[in-house]
Amino acid sequence: MLTTARRRSCLRIGLIATTLLAFGQAALAAWPQRPITLVVPWAAGGGTDATARIIAKLMEPELGVPVNVVNRTGGAGVVGHSAIATASPDGYTIGLITFEIGAMHWQGLTELSWKDYTPIALMNEDPAGVIVRADSPFRTAKELLDAIRAAPKGQFKASGTGQGGSWHIALGGMLAAAGMPADQVQWVPSTGAATALQDLVAGGVDFVTCSVPEAKALMDAGKVRALAIMGKERNPTFPDVPTLKEAAGIDFELGAWRGLAGPKGLPKEVTDRLVPLAKKVFDSKEFQDFMASRGFATVYLPPEEFAIFMKARDESTGAVMKALGLAK
Repeated sequence: MLTTARRRSCLRIGLIATTLLAFGQAALAAWPQRPITLVVPWAAGGGTDATARIIAKLMEPELGVPVNVVNRTGGAGVVGHSAIATASPDGYTIGLITFEIGAMHWQGLTELSWKDYTPIALMNEDPAGVIVRADSPFRTAKELLDAIRAAPKGQFKASGTGQGGSWHIALGGMLAAAGMPADQVQWVPSTGAATALQDLVAGGVDFVTCSVPEAKALMDAGKVRALAIMGKERNPTFPDVPTLKEAAGIDFELGAWRGLAGPKGLPKEVTDRLVPLAKKVFDSKEFQDFMASRGFATVYLPPEEFAIFMKARDESTGAVMKALGLAK
């Protein structure tokens, strides 16, 4: 039997536990109470960084606290994506995850995958484009693919990013969908689309796979042409560029995407604020105008659909990387 002193001690402990629980719940319900960090796995000045900064800017007045964009670069995206996944799941660290989360683990760079995050919203996807010089004899994607099919393996050269990067995978997927070996075209690694496009203009490669917005400046200068995009529909900013299905009858889609996510296990009280806020930001005229001014395609998916999207992209990316001999 408990003594009076023991009973009083137990009651005090119970009261303290109840008070702490109530305080913790009240604090969580009042989220956020301090600045939020929005991690970007890529360098400042790039497309992902720019997208993150407009999102942060539009979130701040709604949340009532600063939303600070922090660039965590390195390891081909591994460092930043790891920083998001391993953060405390309290809502004070979220991030803009990208296409690479569905590719890095296939290369053996990390064990991280889409399963290690709490999806909030897909905000953008820029389909890969097929870009040729302005004086190229190929006027359509079908003409180019027919010529590649008829040529010896490796005769045609293409570029767009590093070995195993998004635009390399886009090329391999397009070729496989067209009934050719994924490595039918020789890939010339580059530091990015800008470098690859300059190589294209100089005659070093036959075509480039990258997003059409990345080629816009050279398109406006009359130095390159876009034959197709690997998307479900045309980009409104480039209405004259057909989809790959329209241009060559090939049903293949791949793009560089960006989506808001947090570490796995974000509390419901946090996602209940962030999910509708992400949609409000996406629908805002400022966000849409900002993205359109850069030629970025806006695509929104809520958490459940975003998770399905990432799973599908992960599987298709893995299949192409295996065909390219890049998967480990």
